[in-house]
Amino acid sequence: MRLHRGAAPLAAIAFAAIGLLVAMPAKAEKLTVGTLTSTAASPLYIAQENGYFAKEGVEIEIKPFQAAQPIAAAVASGDIDIGATALTAGFYNLAAKADLHVIGGMLREAKGYEGSAILVSNKAFAAGLTDVSKMPGHSLAITQTGSSFHYMIGRIAEKLGFDLSKVQLRVLQTVPNMLAAVQTDQVDAMITTRDNANPLAVAGKIKIIGWVSDYVPYQLTAIFISQKTLAAHREAVARFARAYQHGVNDYREQFLTKGADGKLVYTAATDASIAMINKYVFPGDPDAKAKILAGTLYFDQDAKLDTDDVRNQVTWFKSQGMVDAGVDPDKIIDTSIIPALGK
Repeated sequence: MRLHRGAAPLAAIAFAAIGLLVAMPAKAEKLTVGTLTSTAASPLYIAQENGYFAKEGVEIEIKPFQAAQPIAAAVASGDIDIGATALTAGFYNLAAKADLHVIGGMLREAKGYEGSAILVSNKAFAAGLTDVSKMPGHSLAITQTGSSFHYMIGRIAEKLGFDLSKVQLRVLQTVPNMLAAVQTDQVDAMITTRDNANPLAVAGKIKIIGWVSDYVPYQLTAIFISQKTLAAHREAVARFARAYQHGVNDYREQFLTKGADGKLVYTAATDASIAMINKYVFPGDPDAKAKILAGTLYFDQDAKLDTDDVRNQVTWFKSQGMVDAGVDPDKIIDTSIIPALGK
């Protein structure tokens, strides 16, 4: 076939245009992630600021919350796509009813790493609350009944052999309320992540009397999603997970590497990530770097989930009458996106 004069250039332009259309990336799919504003979400911030989500073709909006249970409710209602926060009794009950699935791990209490501190007011410390075993007869702040804080003190009570009913649990709704209460002697004690605890201890405003990781292993926070969202956006969720895993592994390398002396080693790459985290945590605070380092937390390689501990959590909450007897943890755990810890 012969082309008319001028047709060849037009054909070349047409083919080039087609090539551009083929080469153009598809529009990034948007996912909203709900989390508490703390260093526990650091790998999310690192992945976001390094462009890992964008490289995977997903646009991520990180939406801050003040407590864990509202995040689970928002995932169940479809107000947000993904939850990244603590696993609670309320979460497990809602997960069973709303078909929510835990797909990956976040912060875990692991021996040898300081994650969540048991801290007490200066007044309580002076009055003799100098050891976790002395908690009976004292008050401890929690956000909600069945919260992660409730679970941690419950498991510690079992480990140390004291009666949890002898500890007055004060429900204060949010972590900022808890921190304010313990500093003003309205409650004797609380549990919180080290990014909150260490700066207060250094400032002499509270005393740290122990670390949860010294007593019990615990998959404190995790990534979860509704079955409806997972079914409709599985490929986008898988891409989100890959980017998040990249952020977790960066965090592990930059914040959890230990030297020959057993102490954590920080590098220039750590400083770069601190600047990224600081956009979300302690913004504008001149002591942000020290506070973020003080808030270094443990994450497993590739964001793997400790599925055995999730099962243990459900069992304990059931024993306390906080989780319905029919809740099956194996129907909540989903390792099809990220393999379980040890796999």
